[in-house]
Amino acid sequence: MRDLLPRLPRRSWAALLTALVLLASGFTAMSGLTATSAAGAASRCRVDHTVDEWTGGYVARIKVTNTGPALDGWRLTWTYTGDQQVTSAWNATVTQTGRSVTAVHTDANRALAAGGTVEFGLQGTWRSADPAPVDFALDGVSCGDGTTPPPTTPPPTTPPPTTPPSGVDCGDAVICSDFEDQTGPAPSGAWQFTAPDCQGTGTATVDTAVAHSGSRSLRVDGGTGYCNHAFVASTADLSSVGPVMYVRMWVRHTTALPTAHVTFVSLPDTSQSGRSLRVGGQNGALQWNREIDDATLPAQSPAGVALSRPLPTDSWQCLRLAIDTTAPGLDTWLGDERIPGLHADGTPTQDIDQQWLARSTPPRPTALRLGWESYGTGADTLWFDDVTVGSTPLAC
Repeated sequence: MRDLLPRLPRRSWAALLTALVLLASGFTAMSGLTATSAAGAASRCRVDHTVDEWTGGYVARIKVTNTGPALDGWRLTWTYTGDQQVTSAWNATVTQTGRSVTAVHTDANRALAAGGTVEFGLQGTWRSADPAPVDFALDGVSCGDGTTPPPTTPPPTTPPPTTPPSGVDCGDAVICSDFEDQTGPAPSGAWQFTAPDCQGTGTATVDTAVAHSGSRSLRVDGGTGYCNHAFVASTADLSSVGPVMYVRMWVRHTTALPTAHVTFVSLPDTSQSGRSLRVGGQNGALQWNREIDDATLPAQSPAGVALSRPLPTDSWQCLRLAIDTTAPGLDTWLGDERIPGLHADGTPTQDIDQQWLARSTPPRPTALRLGWESYGTGADTLWFDDVTVGSTPLAC
């Protein structure tokens, strides 16, 4: 067979072999650097961090997506850039040292599959600032800074502003009333007095001395004690409003919400066989209550109540509600603030909607009643004005 290689002196062959070895080694080293660089640049996770904040406190919800290999046990770390302090957590064990925070799996969510997600939440306090945390890392590999996911379909998000009613434009609202069409001292026409369970000393009148707009409002003098119910019910049928029912009203009252349970908005609900979905107060703060099982939103624990808000007295307050009729989701705004404790989003959260979501049947309100219902102590005088209910949100 013909020799295809040129005949070289022995020393030249040695030099050639040495060069080939060095060249091969160079390729191996370069390949190793490339693989290391690629591995170092690859993201191990994605973090979606959302927060409901109020003066001095916050609730954060964190969703971790594992973009790397499956994990048997996980640890997420991040850094606060403000003076936030974690006070409690759920679905993870969360500890804090200075500004460094570590969240570790529970037994229930230890396994995190490739492409899988895990969600947990925490509650905390702050004094001077509550900026977004940074330096999220899963098992020591950076995820970058947490991002806030874009708005989704219901549970509803903050309603976009549209024209307020004040007798001008109510859009597609089924109920749109500033009570200017009420001509006598007693509610009439589209608004009728009712005592759904039992009647006591409570009364309802059309007030021409106090109003949010125009010259009239609906006034309810609510008595104290069980079975002292006084409401004014709209005659409008709300059974076709949806898929999200938006309620907007201006309310004014004289006495701080009591420790005992009270109701001032009642919505008969076919999913509860006609029993009511109720908005009122307990432990001095706003709350939702479901009549069929007496579930509350938020939970009436100290942490839960702290996530709600009182209803300020002696001033007109804009109260907005969003009720998802396709899933057990609720939202509540006082003015432009969405109240974190009055938000049910389909994922049970300790001290907020864990009890509420134990019943998975979506609500289906059919009517609106405004008034006062006391189940223990608590009397109040309330005014209602500029009330709307429809499938499109209206601003304050």
